[in-house]
Amino acid sequence: MNTTLAYTPGIIRTEEGLMPKKSTTDISGFGARLVELRKAAGFTQLELAQELGVSRRMIAYYEGETEHPPTTILPRLAQALGVSADELLNGGGRREAPPVPASIRLQRKLQQLEKLGAKERRQAMQMLDMFIERGQLKRQA
Repeated sequence: MNTTLAYTPGIIRTEEGLMPKKSTTDISGFGARLVELRKAAGFTQLELAQELGVSRRMIAYYEGETEHPPTTILPRLAQALGVSADELLNGGGRREAPPVPASIRLQRKLQQLEKLGAKERRQAMQMLDMFIERGQLKRQA
């Protein structure tokens, strides 16, 4: 029995039911991989955007259901996340993740602090000392 079935893009209708078309390239998981790798690297969307010189909305777009990875910033994106472009695109070459410090954000802020001038570093150290001392006093009370 041959029935006429309506055409729906991306769906193959068979006698047994509906079946999604297989993509020739597997980039459907790109957004999910980007989210996973961004979080593993300790970035928020805004921080990653600032690192790459793009808007936060662009990072959100790339993490969404886009079928077109950002080829223009792909090398910088992979470098910022500490992975290869192949791993970012295909999830290939998965390796054991290096141990992640307790606070990657804090570590990154300290690295930025090291790039400041001597006066700014000294002021920041004084502020840190003040917060640490206050925290120790609270624990003693």
